[in-house]
Amino acid sequence: MAYHRGRGGRSGGKKKNRQVQGDEVIRVPLPKEGQLFGVIEQALGSGWMDVRCSDGKIRRCRIPGKLKRRMWMRVGDVVIVQPWDVQTEERGDIVYRYTRTQVDWLLRRGKISQEFLSGGELLF
Repeated sequence: MAYHRGRGGRSGGKKKNRQVQGDEVIRVPLPKEGQLFGVIEQALGSGWMDVRCSDGKIRRCRIPGKLKRRMWMRVGDVVIVQPWDVQTEERGDIVYRYTRTQVDWLLRRGKISQEFLSGGELLF
């Protein structure tokens, strides 16, 4: 006898990532204080990437285990970087990876520029 079990006792669906700024609802997570936008420049292996950050520095960033197991990171992906407390200028952690739709939203709203994505000028 085959039957569908459902969600195994969990209730509700996905938790929506929403912020409110004025009248506008933001569904895309933005960098918090101390975090930066970044673009992955090179994959180094073992969960390490070279990331060009919005402050003009290239940091060697690691992908924490919870992200490494959940999603793939590729060259050209837009990410949020959390610089380390020690070696702030050289190292960091990748906290979030944006989808293509989210990157389009960031471009339309002026949060990032096309020059930043292509490797030209800096964010602001």
